[in-house]
Amino acid sequence: MEGFNYEECIYQGMDLGATYNIDYTLFKVWAPGQQEVKVIVYDNYFENDGKVYPLSKGENGVWELRLEGDHKNKYYNYVVKSCNLELETPDPYTKGASANGKKGMIVDFQSINPEGWENHKIPEAVRPTESVIYEMHVRDFSTNKTSGILNKGKYLAFTELETENQEGLATGIEYLKELGVTHLHLMPVFDFKSVDETIKHNYNWGYDPHLYNVPEGSYATNPYDGKVRIQEFKKMIMTLHENGIRVVMDVVYNHTFEVGDSPFDILVPNYYYRTYHDGSYSNGSGCGNEIASERPMVRRFIIDSLKFWAKEYKIDGFRFDLMALHDIDTMKEIEKELVKINPDILIYGEPWTGGDSLLPYEKRFHKGVQKGSKVAVFNDDFRNDIKGDNDGTSSGFVNGGLHFEHGIKKGIVGSIDYDQWIKGFTLEPIETINYVSSHDNLSLFDKIEKSRPDITFEERVKMNRLALSIILTSQGIPFIQGGTEILRTKNGDHNSYKAGDEINGIDWSRKNKFIDIFVYIKELISLRKSQRVMCLEKAQDVRKHLKFIDSPERSVAYLLESPYKEDYKYIFIIHNAGIKEISLKLPFKGQWKVIANEHEVKSTGVSIGIRSFEGEVNIKAISTYILCKE
Repeated sequence: MEGFNYEECIYQGMDLGATYNIDYTLFKVWAPGQQEVKVIVYDNYFENDGKVYPLSKGENGVWELRLEGDHKNKYYNYVVKSCNLELETPDPYTKGASANGKKGMIVDFQSINPEGWENHKIPEAVRPTESVIYEMHVRDFSTNKTSGILNKGKYLAFTELETENQEGLATGIEYLKELGVTHLHLMPVFDFKSVDETIKHNYNWGYDPHLYNVPEGSYATNPYDGKVRIQEFKKMIMTLHENGIRVVMDVVYNHTFEVGDSPFDILVPNYYYRTYHDGSYSNGSGCGNEIASERPMVRRFIIDSLKFWAKEYKIDGFRFDLMALHDIDTMKEIEKELVKINPDILIYGEPWTGGDSLLPYEKRFHKGVQKGSKVAVFNDDFRNDIKGDNDGTSSGFVNGGLHFEHGIKKGIVGSIDYDQWIKGFTLEPIETINYVSSHDNLSLFDKIEKSRPDITFEERVKMNRLALSIILTSQGIPFIQGGTEILRTKNGDHNSYKAGDEINGIDWSRKNKFIDIFVYIKELISLRKSQRVMCLEKAQDVRKHLKFIDSPERSVAYLLESPYKEDYKYIFIIHNAGIKEISLKLPFKGQWKVIANEHEVKSTGVSIGIRSFEGEVNIKAISTYILCKE
């Protein structure tokens, strides 16, 4: 098939895959260079010998078959002949699968959906900047013995209510509700190849795609029966929705786990991946290959897949891994199509690659390209200014670094062009994801420990709290790595992608040990959600309503003047990263109520420490103070 012109075979129809009807199933697969395509239909997931049916070649390289009869929830694969060899492969468009994705599935969703699925209550929309995103791996959420959850490591862990740890404090979904996050960002939950679904406790982050439209089977109670993972995945989504939590899906359309014998390469060799003239794969992902999103049928597959998850599974947002490996036109089309389905959908991702790519730089969706769109990007500049590098010993603003005040100010305003000195990469604050740590690299507390072994444990706790305080009081969209608010540690492992449950699992007993910081962050989230001026969507409003106040070295102070009746009229925020108390003149005369200090956050006023200041405010070392005035 070398030299085949695939660009002359662009299929515009909307029905690729196996479409189930009670009287027949319609198979359609795009494989323009193949001389013969057959489908094998298996009655059960454990069957080895299925019935074989030939497909007919139709328009623009699409092979199809209308197979009469009721084939509900049976399994199937395609067989193509290549160099006199017959190769069997799952359908890239399949929506269900047997264990380890060995067989695709003819899915009848109506017969699988959990009771109440179609009309279950979805949380009311929030504006992007009102979102508080919480990143979590399915296994990490529940595997630790302290979780109090029965379905450890499974989708069903997110359906268990009223769970608690050994000391009686809420865990699981009750914990998420208590913390107040709006969106749960799930690390990859599509079918990935880096774990054997049939082996218990097999662990990986899951950035190794196999079948993009199928839920991962290792998180189901039965990985063999394809119906189970679909139903349990939907039960998870439904329970989260009914408890006020929206779901973001981490998607990895930039590469696949394998090449050569991947479904893409078997069906349409040399098309889905970027390759050099000698046939070798471009490796911008750092995982051995990269998907050629700029090609029409690749772009179409990505968009079809995203639309499927948004419609069939009611997903509320998507986070794109290595988004700079996607071309600009594809990301624009993704935004256009997803917003049609859900105007309030969250779309964000990493604006970088994992290595050198064949995709020209000017075509990549890198940081800055998102200007004017509804696609947000991770703000690594802000992250580094807050804490220093990800895995090394350098320090940023909160952990002892000097001269980071300007970078912190850029992040606070949502990385917009604020004035002639403070200029960022966004057009509007809704385009920045503000974060200080994620699953990659050291956890925040591990990073602080590595960079500041010379200070006390209590001082490191304060630095962790200060870092999160900056994120949660800045313009833009805040993102929290799950467990950061209870000082999550992975024992210094900066790349724990296969380190297992012992390293990665959330130790829910830390909630008791660090209940003060948990409550502090919970109340800070609540305060943010109650004050619209802390969640501005337009750059012009940030420039109008946020003013920086001169403050000593290693501190940043600013005043928010709210135009909204439900807000406090004035909110004065000071981040003091220094090791000494500082004093600042208050912006206006009269009493200012303290609603956050080194001890607590209370929107009605603190109960510990000085409750109000007049004329001047004293801010303790390594702390955030928030004062308000009606």
